[in-house]
Amino acid sequence: MQGAQRNSLRLLQWMMAASLALPIALFVIASTISYTSTKDIADREIERTLDVAHEHALKVFETIDRCLAELNEVVRGLPDDTVVSREPALHRRLKRLTDSLPQLKSAWIFDADGKALVNSLASPPPELRFTDRDYFYAHIDQAIGTFIGMPLTPRPPYQGARFFSMSRRRDSNDGSFVGVIQASVLPEYFESFYARIGSDPGSFFAMGRADGVLLAQYPRLERDLRLDPGGPVGQNIAAHPERGLMTIAWPSDGIERRIGYKRIAEYPVYVSAGLETSAIRARWFATMGQHLVFGIPATALLFLLLAFAFRRTQHLQAEAAARREAEEALKHSQRLEALGQLTGGVAHDFNNLLTVIRASVDLLNRPQLTEERRQRYITAIADAVARAAKLTSQLLAFARRQTLKPEVFDVGQRIQSLHDMLATLLGPAIEITMHLPAEPCLVSADASQFETALINMATNARDAMQGKGRITFEVEAVTSAPDMLAPVSGSRDLTGNHGFVRVAVGDTGVGIPAAQLGRIFEPFFTTKQVGQGTGLGLSQVFGFARQSGGEVTGTSEVGQGSTFSLYLPRVPSEQLPQRQAPNTAPAVTGSGMSVLLVEDNIELANFAADGLTELGYSITLVDNASDAFTELIADADRFDVVFSDVVMPGMTGLDLAKAIRDRGVGVPVVLTSGYSEALSQEGVVGFDLVQKPYSIEELSRVLHKAARLHRVRDGAAE
Repeated sequence: MQGAQRNSLRLLQWMMAASLALPIALFVIASTISYTSTKDIADREIERTLDVAHEHALKVFETIDRCLAELNEVVRGLPDDTVVSREPALHRRLKRLTDSLPQLKSAWIFDADGKALVNSLASPPPELRFTDRDYFYAHIDQAIGTFIGMPLTPRPPYQGARFFSMSRRRDSNDGSFVGVIQASVLPEYFESFYARIGSDPGSFFAMGRADGVLLAQYPRLERDLRLDPGGPVGQNIAAHPERGLMTIAWPSDGIERRIGYKRIAEYPVYVSAGLETSAIRARWFATMGQHLVFGIPATALLFLLLAFAFRRTQHLQAEAAARREAEEALKHSQRLEALGQLTGGVAHDFNNLLTVIRASVDLLNRPQLTEERRQRYITAIADAVARAAKLTSQLLAFARRQTLKPEVFDVGQRIQSLHDMLATLLGPAIEITMHLPAEPCLVSADASQFETALINMATNARDAMQGKGRITFEVEAVTSAPDMLAPVSGSRDLTGNHGFVRVAVGDTGVGIPAAQLGRIFEPFFTTKQVGQGTGLGLSQVFGFARQSGGEVTGTSEVGQGSTFSLYLPRVPSEQLPQRQAPNTAPAVTGSGMSVLLVEDNIELANFAADGLTELGYSITLVDNASDAFTELIADADRFDVVFSDVVMPGMTGLDLAKAIRDRGVGVPVVLTSGYSEALSQEGVVGFDLVQKPYSIEELSRVLHKAARLHRVRDGAAE
């Protein structure tokens, strides 16, 4: 009791510590998840913004490119003199073009010597040559399509904002170089657009050529910048040339940013969009700050409540101890009452059986007893022993400790074969109705235990109807059984994928109150009068069902009767064995067969030894497994078979059998037991088993069969 009190206080102390540690741990985990989520959201925002910037730049370049192509078609094949003669008209056309496109500063037509023939700024154009500009000399040697130049400052007398160029080559009819058509593009047009779509704090945009020359940037550049292709930016782009995401310190200002980039289709230009990592962290801090606003007061309140509970628990220890003592006393009283009810029922049944045995023995001792009466008394003793064994089996069935002998049988046929016996058992006032399926419903279970379970359910129904009414037996295949508890020790997993067979026994009796329905399978619970039963009938059904891998349920309504449903795992029809004739063979003589009998109960050992000796067996009696194993190791050829009890002090009979097999001793082993937890859990693992109580006739047949099979195997091996 004091230990429990200390444990409760220690638990509260741990809870107080956990009320601080757990929120902190959860906050750390949540922070990590939130930071990852914030980064993912930022990446998705960057990619969406990047797609917008990419589509904008693509349309601008395509528009300018189409304009250059149209101008090239206008002047294609015209000599320079003709172009000069049409300069006023061409000037107006170029001016309308630049006025309609806000991204353009100016448009130009140059001859082969770099002289401006026409431009949109002045008419006629000044006598200047532009052969040193990249947008001109890039086209001299070969046709390269549309060329995008680096940012430039206007050459006097022209003034205004900086620009970068888009230009195309002018070719003669024979393909020779005759000049250039060029458009001056305003970087500030892109930067203004970026300012509109990049309203979030820390937003960043850039547009640059594939060789690292920046064309536009937001926030705007204070100086020209060319990115190093071998630097971090160039390396990332080289690894993923079409598009990607990277976290770098931008060379122009050294600020760390999360940047996405994408190449503009058909142009050697990249568009970038990004956010400063400090802005991403600021979002994360804001989110976690909201959690802290609520989390810190809640954690503090929980800690204070636990501290109060700790102090309160200390004050209530004396009261709790007294209450537990009172509850324990009540439980003890209930256990004694239940145990008294069980022992009373068992004692009642055993006393009836012992009375039959004692009276039969007394009558057998009378002189001048006729053979017919002597046989009747012997039969009465045998029947009483069989009923006592059945009662013991019921006790073991509830404990789920009996050793089952599963066999495959058809449930419908087995119930049909019991019809006459059930009719006699239930009485003429009980109407029996059976609903059996046409197709086989096969199960793998202990047939004897199944019949016992069926009889127990039928008897329980008869008692509920006070001997008058209707009992319905129904068999059907179902796909699943009700939810079962965790598998018990010793139960078999047979469910497979074949479903279950449901055996329902319904009656028209008085029904079971809902308050008692949950206790109907308890061995200590019965509605019968004291001494009129053990209360083990439904308990045997429960234990048999659970150990067979199935379940049993009960439903009832007061005044309407009850239905008990037994679920057993179904097996496929191909597992049904061939029908065999029943074994009615008498005892088999020993003919000098040598048996090593291992039994620690001297009375039972003498009974078995005397019975087998009368049948002609040669018996060597040993009272423990260790000595028996020593005898076998010394001279195993002396024995034809080993017959051993399972439950013995020290080395068990099952241990002996396994040791004989592992050592390679060529002597067959037959085991016997009335109860063994090891057998109920592990089974006989390949050894023959004779259940107690057994007859000498049954024992002789099993020993003879084991020895004969061993000799056949040895002969085949030779």
